[in-house]
Amino acid sequence: MLEPIRLAEVLAALSLTTDLGAGVPFEKGLRTCVVASLLADALELGRADRCAVYFAALLRSLGCTAHASLFADLFDDDVAIQRELKTFDLGDPSNLAAQTARFSAWAGSKRAGELVTRFAKEVPAQGAALGRGSCEVSATLGARLELPAGAIAALDEVYERYDGQGFPSGRSGEELTVAARVVHVAEQAVMAHSDAGGAGAAEHVARRAGGHLDPYMCASFAANAERVLGALEASDMLTAALAAEPPPPIKVPAAGLDRVCSAFASFADLKGAFLLGHSAHVAELSDSAGALLGYDEGARRTLRASALLLDIGRVGVSSAVWDRPGPLSPVEWERVRLHSYWTERILRRCPALEHLAVRAAAHHERLDGSGYHRGTRAIELSSAERLLGAADVFAAMTEARPHRGPRSRSQAADALHEEVIAGRLDAVAVGAVVEAAGLPRRRTAWPNDLTDREVDVLRVLARGVSNREIADVLVLSPRTVQHHLASVYDKIGLRTRAGAAVFAIENGLVPAATDK
Repeated sequence: MLEPIRLAEVLAALSLTTDLGAGVPFEKGLRTCVVASLLADALELGRADRCAVYFAALLRSLGCTAHASLFADLFDDDVAIQRELKTFDLGDPSNLAAQTARFSAWAGSKRAGELVTRFAKEVPAQGAALGRGSCEVSATLGARLELPAGAIAALDEVYERYDGQGFPSGRSGEELTVAARVVHVAEQAVMAHSDAGGAGAAEHVARRAGGHLDPYMCASFAANAERVLGALEASDMLTAALAAEPPPPIKVPAAGLDRVCSAFASFADLKGAFLLGHSAHVAELSDSAGALLGYDEGARRTLRASALLLDIGRVGVSSAVWDRPGPLSPVEWERVRLHSYWTERILRRCPALEHLAVRAAAHHERLDGSGYHRGTRAIELSSAERLLGAADVFAAMTEARPHRGPRSRSQAADALHEEVIAGRLDAVAVGAVVEAAGLPRRRTAWPNDLTDREVDVLRVLARGVSNREIADVLVLSPRTVQHHLASVYDKIGLRTRAGAAVFAIENGLVPAATDK
């Protein structure tokens, strides 16, 4: 029986993903979690409130992709504007000019003036509705993750203020949950600490006391600032964050990994107006194709989880890029290519998901080495990685994109078979994905003009068996096997079994590694 999974280990990966989407320094969520937990201890809160603080702080930005496309449309870069909103004090209009001066960092000085005017107009008009949408996304995903009820309630108040000038509900004072008020103080302290150190953090929190922040919480922070902020010097913030969870740690059954990963997928797919449901689509295709290829239950569970996680790195790229109907600039294309790097980096960082990192990040790799982000070649790609790549392409082609409408399943199948002929996608994986999509498998044009029977012989040969064993497996005479092998060697221009095996792997005729 599979061991239960510690929820905090999985959610740490989601926390890192929200950092990317919110444009804040990597591990900001982990640092906020540690500081908030220590502040909760100083306040001598009960376990229920400490659990609420812990998970709400870890996932404070869970709703940050809810309006990513709209923010990109209004302010050019949703990631950049999210970063600024984290430190804005909307209760201090006298400081608006200083706060909006940073818009020029991503928009340029001329464009920044237009964005400031738009900001001053749109926030009062749409702030409450946008805040409500983000909070609803947080609540929905939080429920799917089975977070404590107190944490979900606190996530509903991340945009509220102690003085009642926040949104969406304008709650004030002790109408706000204790957990939300603690997280507000911790987040502001962490953000200020990143920019101005401990003294700057203390000054920043004190300045917001009674306005944005609960003055009692601020006083407790000031009294314990040295100990609370000292925790930010930890050499491994993930270890510190996991240690901060109120005991006993919450665990979920291994079978619940799919449900948890589906929350990651929804968070990532909200990033683009044309991306909704893409990760789940890839997961369904991959799972069905894996079954056709004989994957057992455990291998299919892992394959499906990898599919749900493969695009979490996309949240670090502005929605203006994902939603663009025209060609991308070289710089934008490089940002796109980095999204799989961020997927791998996030998953590698978290123990419960580390084993999925390479597989989930390999969906844009190609057999000929032309893919990204590593440029991995066929011999290094497992059958599961090849399957995910084929499923991702098929799913994307049958979905609408900013520059085109959805293609039919038959058109997508034709395109995938062209990729097989070009040596970029695996023939076995493509055949399984096409069949999983409800279409008949078709005969593939094999590389180097090999015949179907020659491919059969080559596939068995690649296992390292003798001519006699090849004959037994394929029910052929040894003389016929010898004849086919001679033809294979002539066509591929090689003379050894080892060379033929590598040729078979590089051309997608056999898996490089088993995933069953």
